[in-house]
Amino acid sequence: MDLLISTRNPHKLDEIRACLAAAHPHLLSAFDLPDLPEVEEDGDTLEANAMKKASVLARAAGLWAIADDTGLEVEALGGAPGVYSARYAGPDATYADNCAKLLRALRDQEDRHARFRTVIALSDPHGECRWVEGVCEGDILHEARGDGGFGYDPLFRPAGHEETFAEMAAELKNNISHRGRALRKAAEAWSAILAQAPSSWAEANV
Repeated sequence: MDLLISTRNPHKLDEIRACLAAAHPHLLSAFDLPDLPEVEEDGDTLEANAMKKASVLARAAGLWAIADDTGLEVEALGGAPGVYSARYAGPDATYADNCAKLLRALRDQEDRHARFRTVIALSDPHGECRWVEGVCEGDILHEARGDGGFGYDPLFRPAGHEETFAEMAAELKNNISHRGRALRKAAEAWSAILAQAPSSWAEANV
């Protein structure tokens, strides 16, 4: 059964494929179906955005679809940038813009604790969703380190490690990251369902 990954972010797509390919090899992406609509991520929560992306594209494609939304939650900033992480420095912000704004916001802060949180939603072809989440605790450095990853990865050092996500090998990052943890939960919860190729959650009887 084909499973649609509801993203046009190539970095996210690579990570999701790496984590799900073994459990579910029949993966399509929004790049494979160019006529799919764009989905505005205007929800107030990560859960709302993930479910919207999954359900809209599932209905449009007539397929089961999986989508994620991820936020960086910094304690000293009251959980910001959170659901606005991708557009923290403005609607057309680059990764570098967002990182620069975060460093300015934390310039005088001693508390650098933060967490990445990913919500993964799965929608049946009729738009009904379920979701799981993964969290990775860590801290924000005072300057960027590393050339890998994307987003805030050069600033985020996961708890128990000396390297930032941007300094880590992709395999290690995927093993400990918020997205990797969420995807493993998703695979555990839903792989058996998808293997049955049901037409809906009701047919899957869960």
